[in-house]
Formats: sequence, C-alpha cells, structure tokens
Amino acid sequence: MTNSEISIVEVTTKKQIKEFYQFQNRLYKDCPQYVPSLDLDQKATVTKDPALEYCTTCKWLAYKDGKVAGRIMAIVNPRYNNFYGTTKGRFGWYDFIEDYDVAKALMDKAKEWFKAQGMNYVHGPLAYNTTGRQGMLIEGFENIPPFNCLYNYPYYVDFMQRMGFEKEVDWVQYQVPVPDLKEGVPERFVKLGALLQKRYNLKILDFKHLSKGELPKFIRSFFNAYNEVFKAVPNFIPLNDEEIMKEGTLYFKLLKSELACIIVDSDNEVAAYGICMPSMSKALQKCKGNLFPFGWFHLLKAYIKYDTVDMMLLGSSPKWEGKGLSAIYHTYLCGTFIRRRCIASICNPQIETNNALKVWESYPHSDYMRRRCWKMEL
Repeated sequence: MTNSEISIVEVTTKKQIKEFYQFQNRLYKDCPQYVPSLDLDQKATVTKDPALEYCTTCKWLAYKDGKVAGRIMAIVNPRYNNFYGTTKGRFGWYDFIEDYDVAKALMDKAKEWFKAQGMNYVHGPLAYNTTGRQGMLIEGFENIPPFNCLYNYPYYVDFMQRMGFEKEVDWVQYQVPVPDLKEGVPERFVKLGALLQKRYNLKILDFKHLSKGELPKFIRSFFNAYNEVFKAVPNFIPLNDEEIMKEGTLYFKLLKSELACIIVDSDNEVAAYGICMPSMSKALQKCKGNLFPFGWFHLLKAYIKYDTVDMMLLGSSPKWEGKGLSAIYHTYLCGTFIRRRCIASICNPQIETNNALKVWESYPHSDYMRRRCWKMEL
C-alpha cells in the first residue's frame, strides 16, 4: 500500500521484527516521560507470547522517505469475541511520528485486514489480553507512567479523533501520598482490619514459603479468583491455564513479601489481595531497553531501594466483595510504605465505572493519568 511517499509493509523478516519492537525507543528517545521496556521482553511478547497460540495477528511498519515512521499490530482474539458475543478486532503497538497521513495509512491497513477476518468493529489500543499494556494516554502527559503502562505523545489523541474514533471506555490512575512517619497508619484502618481478620478467620498468606507442590495450586487459586473479580470489567479476557501458569510463576517470583498482602480464608482460598511493586520506571529509563552492560544494576538497585510504589492489583473475591477487606491490605501495605519512607504510590489503570474507585475517597489522592480505549464500526 502506498500513500504518496508513505509505504506500509507487513512484518515478516527478523530485521523487520526488530524494527517493529524497537521503533518506539527511537520515537521517544528525547521524551523525559517515556519508559522503555526491555528489548528481550518486547521481542518475546511479539513472537512467543502464549496468547499467540489462539490469537490471529498481523504486524505492519510504515516507511516514509526510506525510514520507519510507524507501526501497528492487528489482533483477532476469538476468546474475547466468544466471551462477549461480538466481532471486534483490536489494535495495539500503535505508534507513529507526528504525521497524520502515516497514522491513518497504518490504521487503514489494519481496518482492511480486520474486514477480511470478518470483523465489524475495531477498538484499542489493546494487547492480546488484559495482562498486556493498553489504553492510550489522554491526560497526564507530564507524568512518568508505571513501568507496565503505555506512554504516548499528545498528538495521538488528535489523530484518533480526526480519523473518527470515539471513546469506548477510560481508565484512570491516581497518585496517593504516603502518610507521614509520625502519623503512622490511620488508626481506623488498623482497628477495622484486625476486627475483620478475627471475625472471618482470615490470615495473611506467607506465599514466599510455599513448597514447590503448593505453589502451582496457589497460583491457580489466585488467578481463578482474579478471573472472577475482573470478568465484569469491560474488555477483560479470562486467562487460560497456560497463561495463568506463565504469568503467575513469573509474577510471584518477582514479588516482595513486604509489598504483597494476600488474604486467605479458613480454607486457604484467596479472599482479597493488595499487590504492589517498587517503581522501576526511572531504572528502565536508565537501562534504555538493555540489561547489559549495566541495565541489570539499575533494576536491582530500584528493586532494593525505592521511594515510590506502583499498585499493581487490588481487589476482593466476589463472595468477599463489600466486606471491607481492603482495610486489611491497606494497613499492611501502608505500614511498609511508612517504614520504607516512601513518598507516594501510583495506582494501576482502573476502569472509570469500577465501584471499587470509591475506596480512594477515604484517602488524599490526585489525578495522575487517564487512558482511553477507542472504538469504530467498520
């Protein structure tokens, strides 16, 4: 496909794959807010992700004046379409220089492919499933995102509107300051958390000391609860067993006990959880996409000594919803934040219609970022 000096080329060769997953590093080279992913992770995501076993995908690069000027991946996830009873294609890895014709040429190629696949709608930016990075930034461009979140320039938003895309749903992210060391954990949460643990016979699981035989069972239990919690959230796709074991095994290896409060009931079933990670964003900026020669050092240092925390997963299993169990993990995590003399915590993207957002009314907080999933009928 050619549009004046713009050409759209399907990604098929090893060289093109490398250009595809490295393009954004060049595009955002001089952007102080951009957080690069490790090249090895990006390569694995676009070539070896378990979701590729059931998703149909196609990738393209845009060239202008002989140079890569943009990229896009088109994805058809049959599990998503079956779950929601729809025919939607999703786009992701959508980046482009500040040139509307480049952005439109890429999207036009993706829409053409979606129609050939029998899709009637397109939406995104989305990854293969809910574990990937998704949502186009529409507010908070001055802030550095958590390491697992996308960043994009403001002109992306204008281009999407010019192409005729409409809002499907927004995600919001808040920044929550950590209480002063002298203030300590708010007393009302300490008392409520202790009361709930005693009343319902709940305990905080020491997951780091689970045996090799216990860990797989726990991982499945945790992510089965995760699937139940989030299945009512728009665009969520339940994880299958292979994805659960891949994501879960890696996830729990990386977690720090002091930043992960997993609450179980008397049957050792997951009741609620509050899981955080040290902010790795500035360390990844120093890595510039590479572990070597010194990237590993920056990551290790940020993992050990941190003053900002990314709140990854917060929630309760459906049968415990509305019981106030957030008081338990908020007390646990807040205690860690204070001991570590942290400055702030940043929430992961949360759907704007989620009733759980009301919990932040109990804390001082400020808007940090807002992201959007766009939609269009084909």
